[in-house]
Amino acid sequence: MTKNLLTPEGRPLRTIKSFAKRTGRITRIQLDGIKNHWGEFGLDFQPDILNFEEIYGNNHPVVLEIGFGMGTSLLQMAEENPDLNYLGIEVHTPGVGNILDKAHLLGLKNLKIMEYDAIEVLKDSIADQALQGLQIFFPDPWHKTRHHKRRLIQDEFMALTTSKISLGGFVHVATDWEHYATQILEVLTTCKSIQNQYDTYAPRPDSRPLTKFEQRGHRLNHDVWDFYFKKI
Repeated sequence: MTKNLLTPEGRPLRTIKSFAKRTGRITRIQLDGIKNHWGEFGLDFQPDILNFEEIYGNNHPVVLEIGFGMGTSLLQMAEENPDLNYLGIEVHTPGVGNILDKAHLLGLKNLKIMEYDAIEVLKDSIADQALQGLQIFFPDPWHKTRHHKRRLIQDEFMALTTSKISLGGFVHVATDWEHYATQILEVLTTCKSIQNQYDTYAPRPDSRPLTKFEQRGHRLNHDVWDFYFKKI
């Protein structure tokens, strides 16, 4: 059973979902990815602490990515950094199927996938200080004012997430929505357990692959804001 988590101020952690479950069109390859390769890369949610050393077969640091979309950048990062283990969480089934198929073709050994609510996974399945880092690239901006409460990056979320990151670990967020960028900077700056590594926004680190989505944004003169903080 999910534990009731309180914020540092003693308030119950919000239960508003930061995502809308939209399955969308799923291709045969994506379906086959789920059918044939979930056992290789997938982790079923259990309300118990994950043993990362047992899951990955090594004691390499673990980086969590929430909302990997179709998984393009996460696949590239896992391929380029074999000394890091990656855990990706996504609720978009076509994206899950796509990353499972591609991870198998690449022969990756350092990537695991969960299709579940990241908040529940963080609360019930990840031990405190178990993560080397958190990355969230282009979260849903929920641009309508009445939907801002659904945005993932909130004070309560950061209080939960940073408790799972080890000392010296990182938080890396990117968005292409200016209003959300302002909110993200405020929330991350307010979180006392992490410290900005730049005055305000960070340059895009080489470690974050340039996706087709972002390349298209550049052609349309869309800005992207990166944030890079470390646990102190």
